[in-house]
Amino acid sequence: MKRFVKRCIDMVLSSIALVLMLPLFLLLAALVRVSSPGPILFRQVRLGRLGRPFLIAKFRTMHDKAEDLRNPDGSAFCGEEDARVTPLGRLLRKTSLDELPQLWNVLSGDMSLVGPRPDQADQLQYYSDDEMIKLQVRPGITGLAQISGRNQINWQERKRLDAEYVRKWSLAQDLSILMRTIPYVALRRGIHEGTHHAGGIERC
Repeated sequence: MKRFVKRCIDMVLSSIALVLMLPLFLLLAALVRVSSPGPILFRQVRLGRLGRPFLIAKFRTMHDKAEDLRNPDGSAFCGEEDARVTPLGRLLRKTSLDELPQLWNVLSGDMSLVGPRPDQADQLQYYSDDEMIKLQVRPGITGLAQISGRNQINWQERKRLDAEYVRKWSLAQDLSILMRTIPYVALRRGIHEGTHHAGGIERC
């Protein structure tokens, strides 16, 4: 029953947000289009619930066909001075506006508003047995790891927090994470403060 309520909340809130933010979506789409050659949206295969792959959507923040760079532990590399990122892309990332298209992923049922961030499909090979638990729930736009340090903590710690979220999951916890995400994003906490992990700065 709680999972049904969670899904209803996801559908209602994502629908409302998509309608209210339509002018912002159109503005950002236009800015991405004129800022650099390439598609407006960046799509990538990510791990969904039970490990099922799905296409995540973001506003494109990198130059088209940028190289996929990884840290030694298999996590995605994205440094503060990453030349692959466009000037507009840096602003979108700092404000988390690049994540807004994932509201469509929430509405379609591939994601939830709150949950573990979805990793790239080939990163499954780096999961420990304990970390596999994160695949029991839909991935989220925000989650426990995102309000606990974001890219200031390494990938292993983020996966640990994801597993903790699933083990302790409740609707009250989801509400708390949603409320805490708002000031976290507004104050741009945990975004490229110079913390390095395993040869690079990681960004979920």
